[in-house]
Amino acid sequence: MTVTPVQLPEVLLHVAVVRPVFLWGAPGIGKSSLVRGFAESLGLECVTLLGTQLAPEDLIGVPQIVGDRSRFAPPESIARPEPYCLFLDELNASSPEVQKAFYSLILDRRIGTYELPEGSVVIGAGNRATDGALARPMPSALVNRMIHVHLRASAADWLAWAAGNGIHPWVVDYLVQRPDHLWSAPPKTEEPFSSPRGWHMLSDAMHSYGDGIDDETLAMLAFGTLTTTHASAFRAYVKTVRHAYDLDAVLKGEAGWPRDPSDRDLLYFLAETMRARLIRELPKSRDHGPANGRQLAYRAKTLLIELAEISLECAQLVIASGEDGTPALPSWFLIDLGRDLPRLAAARS
Repeated sequence: MTVTPVQLPEVLLHVAVVRPVFLWGAPGIGKSSLVRGFAESLGLECVTLLGTQLAPEDLIGVPQIVGDRSRFAPPESIARPEPYCLFLDELNASSPEVQKAFYSLILDRRIGTYELPEGSVVIGAGNRATDGALARPMPSALVNRMIHVHLRASAADWLAWAAGNGIHPWVVDYLVQRPDHLWSAPPKTEEPFSSPRGWHMLSDAMHSYGDGIDDETLAMLAFGTLTTTHASAFRAYVKTVRHAYDLDAVLKGEAGWPRDPSDRDLLYFLAETMRARLIRELPKSRDHGPANGRQLAYRAKTLLIELAEISLECAQLVIASGEDGTPALPSWFLIDLGRDLPRLAAARS
């Protein structure tokens, strides 16, 4: 089962109240905050245990003498009199011994003689091995006692949340234009990658500096929280905001492509934005589609020639195939472009 952040609370409301749930998801997409929000919506305190920071005795407790016998006394953080949400974060990153210690909590809802109060919910969470994060195999008995839900990043969900939670307007406006930059697959090396958490951190840092943040500082923050590609594009976007320089102005002929070598990042950003606009707005067929789509195609041909004169690489970026090797732009447009380019180039010369 794969769900978006907006869908998750409804799933947990029906599932987590009857069976333990394990929430899978990439680092930084909001698993922990969503679980805490779900617990708050039920009026339950959320008690978080980090699997990577626990030893078995942290769960089982220590023995104590009661009368003439000994028994294990579970820790106060777990042994609560009122129902609560027990959140086992990074469960699949914990050691095998700690996973075994979780058995009784997950399978039997008890530790020693202590039993979770009626109305308590148990939710585990962890990253996938494919995310490059620490993840150990879980025993089949443990896997088989939980309902597994996979959380995926959703730009629409995150942007709706961001609008009411003080996310910097430059971050929101940028991701409205480039929702595909909200999340990127974690790299195999130790370097920043884009995620909802990363964009949130960038927003917080930008708010801290204020509107007067200079370009070099902005670059330092962006490259410290996002992928190199996304950081460069965001930095260029901020330049367009500060200089009232955007793709619409280029399309309308009110501004030309930036030619200064120092604005090469801005040129790349505008080229990527134009590619996204063409993918989104060009009609699938030459003969069927709105008039504004055909007008965009006509204007784009001329602009691509102008762009190629400045940077052939940027022009090729606009018309490049997708990651799967298939054309990203409509075939009819690419055919027309190849046919009309010599004529348009000759007219310009």
